[in-house]
Amino acid sequence: MIRVTVWNEFQHERTQEKVKEIYPDGIHTCIAKFLRQEEELSVRTAVFDEKEHGLTEEVLANTDVLVFWNHMLQEEFSDDVAERVRRHVLAGMGLHSGHYSKIMRKLLGTSMTLRWRHGDRERLFCTCPTHPIAQGIPAWVDIPEEEMYGEFFDIPKPDDVVFTGWFAGGEVFRSGCTFTRGLGKIFYFQPGHEEYPIYHMPVIQKIIKNGVRWCVPVVRRPAPLDNAWVNPSTEEVYLSSHQK
Repeated sequence: MIRVTVWNEFQHERTQEKVKEIYPDGIHTCIAKFLRQEEELSVRTAVFDEKEHGLTEEVLANTDVLVFWNHMLQEEFSDDVAERVRRHVLAGMGLHSGHYSKIMRKLLGTSMTLRWRHGDRERLFCTCPTHPIAQGIPAWVDIPEEEMYGEFFDIPKPDDVVFTGWFAGGEVFRSGCTFTRGLGKIFYFQPGHEEYPIYHMPVIQKIIKNGVRWCVPVVRRPAPLDNAWVNPSTEEVYLSSHQK
């Protein structure tokens, strides 16, 4: 079984009526529901308001792929928990995350800033059809309305750009990017703003399912304790200076 944890802030769905209508039980519940359609996926959920944001050491140690949805509480997210997730990714855990999460900024080392505006039609082009995440996906996907993200997108050079978005206003965006950090694989996927029913689209669901399967660890090592890291080649543990 592939062990998946779906994490969500779960704030907009409780405070904004429009979002509540689209995702009455939360975005995490919607994503978990369609992932559970796959027999090989064992899915659990966690949200911001839980202790340690629901991402304890035990939860992450028993997670092969973390699907992480964030929007409004990036800075309120615990630095300690973000560092814990980073360590588990470096040790092999797969990650699918929004662009501006504290976790992604820690792992990729750039500002992750971009151009944006509300509400536009998007055509999502498959620009790497041989990639495993693109399998079974058509040459392009039309999304009737979505928040516009546009270049310049401040990210390091991706391993692959699987999807590229074009918006009716003329903007383009690297909408589906993969990265490798340590032993962990990362998939960034742009579509999925809370004000639009993107996660109800079967083709978007398939992309996320493909992404989860691709993110499964090839090698998974025990993540070191706080303020420590492991050399992937030798498995030697290095402690921070104050622990030596």
